[in-house]
Amino acid sequence: MTENSNENQPSIMVPLDDLDKVEDIDKVDTLVQELATIRQSAKKIAIIGSRNLAITHQQIIETLTTSLVTQGNTIITSGGSSGTNAAAIRGAMKANPNNLKVILPQTIGQQPSDVQDQLIGVPNIVEHPDRAMMTLTDASRICNREIITECQQLICFLSHTSGTLHKAVEFAEDSHKVVTVFYLD
Repeated sequence: MTENSNENQPSIMVPLDDLDKVEDIDKVDTLVQELATIRQSAKKIAIIGSRNLAITHQQIIETLTTSLVTQGNTIITSGGSSGTNAAAIRGAMKANPNNLKVILPQTIGQQPSDVQDQLIGVPNIVEHPDRAMMTLTDASRICNREIITECQQLICFLSHTSGTLHKAVEFAEDSHKVVTVFYLD
């Protein structure tokens, strides 16, 4: 081999001018935070989603929630007589009621009787009488943000047309939470 044999080797150009950008450093910091959250043994996980679910989806959510609580995680959700929140409550109650926090959009008294029945025995319920005069849609939007603010990770079950839940997912991503989305349609 001659000295010129290196001239035929392909070279890779690495741009160095953008290494000092603050936004790239912020992205790395965010990634490091998200990886640390994923690796934590016990964390606060929010589970929210659609009310209109097939029974098989509800069973999957219930099983997932039971497993997450068994591993030591705390589940944060809202009330609901059917669907995602109800399945999450059932799953957490099976594993360890003390690792469940239910944040209601309004008050227990404003919930339908089947939701009130489901909440019997839940040790950690947060009510919001200050939202009693709001529409349920507006109160739920605020409630979702409160739930997401308290968690480290969000698991959301929704359809592509779920406007309120899409906004909740967007808020979680903007808040640098670890987000897992399951589309049901």
